[in-house]
Amino acid sequence: MSTQFKLVDDKAIIPTGMSGRRLNDQERRQFQHEFKIYMEKYFKDKLGKGVDKTKIVIWDDMLVIRGEGFLTEPEKYINKTPSGREVVRAARMQVVKQHAIDNVGYFENRLSAVAIHHAYELEPENDFWMHVIVFDRILTEKSSVD
Repeated sequence: MSTQFKLVDDKAIIPTGMSGRRLNDQERRQFQHEFKIYMEKYFKDKLGKGVDKTKIVIWDDMLVIRGEGFLTEPEKYINKTPSGREVVRAARMQVVKQHAIDNVGYFENRLSAVAIHHAYELEPENDFWMHVIVFDRILTEKSSVD
């Protein structure tokens, strides 16, 4: 079940990153690595437990943040029943929303783009979560596949 909501306010955001220029493949990979390290540190600092596997993809006008292995041992135990999954889902959805509040400005500044849409997917039964951010401009150069 995907949850979507707009998390963009009306205040002006002045990006300081790439000045609207599209990222070439090397720059895109560098940003993906930077964001991966940043997110791993963020969750370790905030929750005391990092995500076992983090993947970041920047493509077209989107940033996809994907994590696996984020549940604590107590959450894994609670997650074994359908009602427990809903408790874990609700609690972790608050973590995902707070992550967006804490970090979207950082991504906007680094990419010189404004986030206009967010979508979240959280699957406690698979120990998986994902946050997709759609920006107001194309972030990457066209590839030879386009």
